[in-house]
Parts: sequence; C-alpha cells; structure tokens
Amino acid sequence: MTLLPTRALPGPGHPHRPGSGWRTSSVSAVAALVLVTGCGDGPTPAPDPGTTAPPTTEPAPTAAPTATPAPTATSEAPTPSEVAVYYLVDTRAGFRLARELREVTGDPLVGAVEAMIEGPTDPDYATTWNSDTEVLSVEQGPGTITVDLSEDARTANAGSEAAALMVQQLVHTVVEAAGEDASVQLLIDGEPAGELWGVLTWDEPVAPENPVDVRVLVQIDRPVEGAEVTSPVTVSGEANAFEANVPWRVLRPDGTEVTDGFTMTTAGQEFAPFSFEVELEPGTYVVEISEDDPSGGEGGTPMTDTRTFTVE
Repeated sequence: MTLLPTRALPGPGHPHRPGSGWRTSSVSAVAALVLVTGCGDGPTPAPDPGTTAPPTTEPAPTAAPTATPAPTATSEAPTPSEVAVYYLVDTRAGFRLARELREVTGDPLVGAVEAMIEGPTDPDYATTWNSDTEVLSVEQGPGTITVDLSEDARTANAGSEAAALMVQQLVHTVVEAAGEDASVQLLIDGEPAGELWGVLTWDEPVAPENPVDVRVLVQIDRPVEGAEVTSPVTVSGEANAFEANVPWRVLRPDGTEVTDGFTMTTAGQEFAPFSFEVELEPGTYVVEISEDDPSGGEGGTPMTDTRTFTVE
C-alpha cells in the first residue's frame, strides 16, 4: 500500500363386491320349450326349467391407485455465525479500530465485509466506506484473501488519516473472520484497486498492522450493544492495559454512576482477555471500561469503550 499526497474527498379403493352370485330358479311345473322360428328380433327362448341359469357376474370394480404423497420440501435456514467487524473510533491517539461482534448468515467472510460497509450498531463507532458498495466476492487462498468490491468503493468521505485506517479496517475484519494469518488484496470490479480516495494506492496484498498501533487499547466484546441480559451481567473483552489493570464502572443512561471496580487482563502490556461480573437490578445501563492512567491525565484522555444494555 502506497500513500499519496494527502487530500480529502467529499463526502436478499374399495373392496371387491361379489356379483349377483349363483341364482337358482325352481319351478314346480314343466314348461314346454317353445321353438321360435324366423329371424331378426324374435322372442328369446325361455330357459329349461330343469337347468340352472348361469351366474351373472358383475365385473369387480378396479381399485383406485393409491396416490404417493409428494415429498415435502424442506429448506433449512442458513446457520448464522459470529464475526468480529472493525470500525473507526476517535481517541486521544487519533483514529483507532474498534470492533463489534456481529451475527451474519452465509459465507462469514462476505458477511463480515458487508457488515463493515453497512456500519456499526454502537453510536460511538463509524465507517467511512461508501454504503452503496457491493461485495462481489471474497476468495480465501494460500496466504492471501482477495476481496472484490463494486466501483462504489472508490469514493469515500475521508481524509488521509481515516483513509489509511480504512485499509486496516478491511484487512483486520477479513483476516479475523478467516481465522488465519493472511494478507488482503483488494479488487474493484475484478481489477486491482490501484489509486484510492486520492491519498493512497492499493496494488498488492496488505498485511494487518500491529494491533497496538491501530486498535483502541480497551475493548468490550460482550454484552453487545443493545443486548438484553440477566443479572449477574458478564462483561468481557480485550485490553492492552498497563500492569494488566482495567478500571470499569456502570452508569445509568443519564450518566449517574451505579457501581465501579477494576478487573485484570491475563497479561499486561499486550492485548489479552478480561472478564468480570456485576449484579444489577432490572433496567438500562451503560458499562464503561478505560485505560489505567498512572500519568494522571498527562498522557491525554484515557481511551475508553462503552456498551449500552438492558437487564431483564
């Protein structure tokens, strides 16, 4: 990826029934046999009274064929999957990447890129990718993932800083959804992207940069924004924290503090997971985590992350 001189751009049957049977006719007197001569339509001779008339058998009705039920069409809904999608957030260190866990259906790589372009649910995050952009394909190859987007991806309302981070936004989203170390090549309508947004050139695969350099240092993953949960509430995420210490507090939507505390990551000075529980009465709350600030504010406003959720 090559940076160019900085300039900003404007902004889915029935059973067989026997016939009449053997009918026997008996008479007590002997009748004379009447012989009829002539031709044509003469009278029918009477049967010999000493004989039995042959049976008259009705043909057995033909059973109607049993219809075979047509197979019932079954269509299973696609199984959803959870992916981490990255967005931009403004911090003391400039724009950084923050992530949301999003549920997508179908190909998780395509779903992750579509969610990135669509935008976040957390109002503190943003995306500067053109919302009209279509994901044409995402192909995973040995060491390289190729993303093909529509021509709308060439326009974005971003300055040089945000534009450079847009590259890492796509790279981190795709690589994390793939779950492997890889670089990302961007195509636009099947061709290498080349010059983009007036500030950079993307003509070869780009690897993810060190998370310390591009990600917000404290990150809540759960609960997700707008979640409905039960108490006790489990809050979890990742942080690159000084001495592994992560302060937290729970607020009412109006900013009133309900409770606070601190938790520890599994390692200090690197991105590592944390988790804690808090008992809360039913209601809506905001949980906030922040950097530990041993400088007392001299290093600027500590990075923070928040999630709004409801306890049922």
